[in-house]
Amino acid sequence: MNQHQSKSQPKWTDVKAKLTSFDRPALLGLIQDLYRSHKDNQTFLHTRFGLGEDMLRPYKESMDRWLWPDAFSRQAPSVLKAKQAISKYKKAVGDPAGLAELMVFYCEQASGFASDLGYQDESYFNALVRMFEQALATATSLPTDTRDALIARLDRVRSISHTCGYGVGDDMDSILTKYTKRKDCSSQRR
Repeated sequence: MNQHQSKSQPKWTDVKAKLTSFDRPALLGLIQDLYRSHKDNQTFLHTRFGLGEDMLRPYKESMDRWLWPDAFSRQAPSVLKAKQAISKYKKAVGDPAGLAELMVFYCEQASGFASDLGYQDESYFNALVRMFEQALATATSLPTDTRDALIARLDRVRSISHTCGYGVGDDMDSILTKYTKRKDCSSQRR
């Protein structure tokens, strides 16, 4: 083994040390190579720099694919891959309003798919309920006009979810009540 090679996998600190020797054109060239190498890198950079008309579109398209797959093409849903879209957006920019929008969209897609197709999967529903609560927590931290619109959409998700079974709608009832009471209490204190 070469003395410059480590037995362990390279880490960010190793990459960072190499990057310190790059000048501006070399760094731009590296970023251009990364940009060209994978669509995820392009999406990340477009989102980070606020490029394009709808920065949430690629993340929503990914969630739509994994939460509401084409039943005729034998595509399977994947909660993990749908959540990765939210995680990627958070790493790229992490804007709370954008995160809340993606979380609410996740809930709409998941509940719509389960309701329309009669999909029955307990882990899918558990993930939906957890995302519903995360969406409410994030939405309640936003300005009133944005918050109220998102909560109204989540209320529709809650209503649809009563057709899913597994107590999904009941769980959402109690979560929505908890967060809307919190909102009412905080607005009364002002």
